[in-house]
Amino acid sequence: MVNAASSAPRTRKATSTPGAKAATAPAPSPAADVTAITTRDDFLLELGETLGGQAAVRPVETIDAALPHLTSTRRAQLLIIDARGVAALRAAADAAHAEAPHAAVLVFTEAAAEAQVSAALKGSKVFAVLPLPVDARKTQAVFEGAVADAQRRKDNAATDEVQAAKLSIGAFRPAPADASATASDDGGSTASRKLLMIGAVAATVALAAGAWFFMHGRTSPAAPTAPVAGVAGTTAPAATADKSAVAEPAAPVADTSIIHGKVDELLEQARRAMHERRYTEPAGDNALVYFRSAAAADASNGEARDGLQRVAGVLAGRIEEALNAGRLDEAALILANFRAAAANDPRGGAYTQRLAVIQVGKALADANFERASALIHQAQQSGAVPAEQIARWRAELARHQEDTRVQHLAGLVGDRIHDGRLTDADDSAKTYAQQLTASAPGNPATVRAVHDLIGAYLRKARDAATAKNTADEDHWLNEAHDVGMKPAEFTAFQHDLASSRQKASLAESARLLQLFHDRLGSGALTDPAQDSAAYYLTQVQTSSPNDAALAQGSHDLAAGLLERARVALLAGKSGDADIAAARHWGADAASLNAVQQLQPTAQAAVINTAALASKLKQTRATSPEYPQSALNHHITGSVLLTYTVDTSGVTRDVHVIEATPPGVFDDAAVSAVRRWRYAPMVVNGTPVEVPVKTQVRFELPK
Repeated sequence: MVNAASSAPRTRKATSTPGAKAATAPAPSPAADVTAITTRDDFLLELGETLGGQAAVRPVETIDAALPHLTSTRRAQLLIIDARGVAALRAAADAAHAEAPHAAVLVFTEAAAEAQVSAALKGSKVFAVLPLPVDARKTQAVFEGAVADAQRRKDNAATDEVQAAKLSIGAFRPAPADASATASDDGGSTASRKLLMIGAVAATVALAAGAWFFMHGRTSPAAPTAPVAGVAGTTAPAATADKSAVAEPAAPVADTSIIHGKVDELLEQARRAMHERRYTEPAGDNALVYFRSAAAADASNGEARDGLQRVAGVLAGRIEEALNAGRLDEAALILANFRAAAANDPRGGAYTQRLAVIQVGKALADANFERASALIHQAQQSGAVPAEQIARWRAELARHQEDTRVQHLAGLVGDRIHDGRLTDADDSAKTYAQQLTASAPGNPATVRAVHDLIGAYLRKARDAATAKNTADEDHWLNEAHDVGMKPAEFTAFQHDLASSRQKASLAESARLLQLFHDRLGSGALTDPAQDSAAYYLTQVQTSSPNDAALAQGSHDLAAGLLERARVALLAGKSGDADIAAARHWGADAASLNAVQQLQPTAQAAVINTAALASKLKQTRATSPEYPQSALNHHITGSVLLTYTVDTSGVTRDVHVIEATPPGVFDDAAVSAVRRWRYAPMVVNGTPVEVPVKTQVRFELPK
């Protein structure tokens, strides 16, 4: 099992002579050989400064290099491992124990990895795991404990057996009336030796208990380990192997062991412990144990009772300090010892209540509801906390648990909205929103989650409406109604949809007007039929009849058409189609008259050039495609068209003058004529344009 050392002052063995009344000076800590596995000079420097010359450190880089130095049993052996440079940490620790079981092992690791390393070393024989950077105070205290542990390991096993055989530690109960007589049968010398043996084994127990407290006291105090062979005592139930599975935190246990011996010698040991400030540590060798043992042997002894009060006074101050510093587990352990020293002191109940308030409050703030529930149960069992406070805690715990559940469901709603899983099966935003509404309809988190879901549904509905998908729009609106959409939200949606449609319409109008201006600038006034200035302006007129730019566009198109008609008339061509189109787009009467006045002169020119049409030589003739619908219905007809053969022999300005029946064969005739080609007409050595009028007939195949 991985141990960690206590930071409390370590016990120093004392000797006594028969009948001695004063304690002898404590012996110095035993010397030890220290071997350190590390590749870092900075670590060695920190370690040397911390130990302050207590030991010389021998650096090596591998466990294989360290093992030969650990085999000596002439002096206590201590192995220090820098975990940052050791890949197989557990294997190194096990190898050290296998080759040198008498050596104590300390492991240093980064503070962030301390818990992980401790877990990896669980069950090994490592004495303690310490954090990096080196904590001087803690390391010094642990080092003393580790040296003492190493010294103990190399001591003669027979000595340990003799010491254990002469010990008799019992539960705290009054000693039998003849206890002192029995103890004195062997004389003062035997009793003194027996007391010293007790102290030696107590120090052994102290090392184990102190090491355990260093590792686990920062989480929750646990029951002490089983008593040493030959030592009877009161222990708490054994902790389970998996500490994370314990639902209720283990209550801290005070050192309630009793040492049987002469009252005077017990009091002498108690005085020495008080002088060395060993009030409650190490286990089995402290003032609390000795005063309690003296009181158990002689309930009327005033010094024993007074000593317990003095210990309680010291512990009261430590409880205050630990509570104020937030060291709650430490405060709990000190409080347990306080009650052992002064069971009837009224301060014990006040401290118990104060500690419970802080512990439960912290557990609730950390959302550790299982621990909070266990702490509330413990507080109720203690009887020190009023029932009203217990009831308030339980209500607060229930509220916190409900809030946490609601927040969890609300988070699931948000996640599913983000993922687009709005209505899919049981794992959808809608499912979780319905659970929220059913269990906590008025909770602000529920209101926000439902509002967000309705917003997501309405965005879907708006997109469908913009795409003119009525079925999808109705579907998403129904989903929004199912989860509680309010009339005001539906009204807002309608306003938003109207605004979106208006924006889309304006954007489309702007696009069409841009295309209109492009075609107007390039001279494509009416051709091609679906990519001309007239076509795009007609689209604007249909989609946005109130667009302010429509009037100016109509004016510009009419002006362009009249100008083209004027040029055609001056060239002896027909301008009738352009004049008619200009009139359609709102050309003013004056402009129309000005162009129409050119028609007599132009007509003469037309007459002069009309004969040229008969002289044109067609170089490519494409037959029109018979419309399938007309063919299916056995429809025949004809189309009368005008067009111009330009100086390159290409047909342009193709217009339908008359069609029978109207609209059936128009497109087919126009498409065919546009593909016709002629040899350019040359008059007086100059190519000229020739206006042509022709009729295209559509007859059913025979």
